[in-house]
Amino acid sequence: MIPHILSVFLMSLGLGTTITFASSHWFLAWMGLEINTLAILPLMARYHHPRAVEATTKYFLTQATAAAMILFASTMNAWQTGQWEIMQMTDPLSSTLVILALALKIGLAPLHTWLPEVLQGLDLTTGLILSTWQKLAPFALILQTQNSPSTILTSMAILSTLIGGWGGLNQTQLRKILAYSSIAHLGWMILVLQFNPHLTMLALFIYITMTTAAFLMLKHNKATTLTALASSWMNNPTLTALTPLVLLSLAGLPPLTGFGPKWLILQELVKQGLIPMATLAAFTALLSLYFYLRLAYMMALTTPPHSSTAPLQWRLKKATATLPLATFTMAATMLLPLTPATLALMTF
Repeated sequence: MIPHILSVFLMSLGLGTTITFASSHWFLAWMGLEINTLAILPLMARYHHPRAVEATTKYFLTQATAAAMILFASTMNAWQTGQWEIMQMTDPLSSTLVILALALKIGLAPLHTWLPEVLQGLDLTTGLILSTWQKLAPFALILQTQNSPSTILTSMAILSTLIGGWGGLNQTQLRKILAYSSIAHLGWMILVLQFNPHLTMLALFIYITMTTAAFLMLKHNKATTLTALASSWMNNPTLTALTPLVLLSLAGLPPLTGFGPKWLILQELVKQGLIPMATLAAFTALLSLYFYLRLAYMMALTTPPHSSTAPLQWRLKKATATLPLATFTMAATMLLPLTPATLALMTF
């Protein structure tokens, strides 16, 4: 793609998200979401592969459906109450429709089925944008919808943590595994949303950091399947040693960064008296831990069944940008001591 055209699409992505962030009117928020969707579609289909075109079509249909539901629900709320403000979504039916539409946009279970299929058809760079940046605008609207039905949100959150862990168990494609990881993390964020929105924002920030590090590592190793991970030591031994740490941070093991938000979310649920819900969420985290451990095992403790006669790739100099990779890797593994300060900053 021509760099000028690519920069236009990337700036449109930022513009759409910024419009949604800054708007207090449902119509302007809907416009921002539409700009965001239309800007990423050419990026998804730029390689003209049939799988990429299929993923782009699926993504367009799901996002168009969710946008139509948002516009319909906001119009119905304005008809019932005379209010177009996002904070004034007081009609129960309109609130339910908006929450379902936003859940479809970000991929919450049971409206998640499009996310693994779409992510599988994309390259790693576009998949990174879809897994991180595209979550911000719908999340901003979920945070502003004060009168959202808590029962529906809690049910979708628990189901997301369960399906996100269960769905990744039998996968061999890394992009699908990261898609189910995204579903599970979204469930943890939504689970604590009605009790502590600042904790939800902290979990979202750390999730974006860890997912960015994971995608950048896979892109650097040119790995998209489990079997490709076994030979990654030939490309970069140092990165092969650090990648399991990032994966275990995604799983939420101490003393890595990902342990902080999960511990705080469980603590908040227990504080609210929801001990069975906290126990169930902790058990579903074990499902996610299994396939993260499988990835770490394939990368660090196995070797390919054949010996390579070519010179080791890590001896050859490569002109690749490693500063973003190093930055996000360090943040994904070493930010646990700064978790209280980060949470206090977001609360302020």
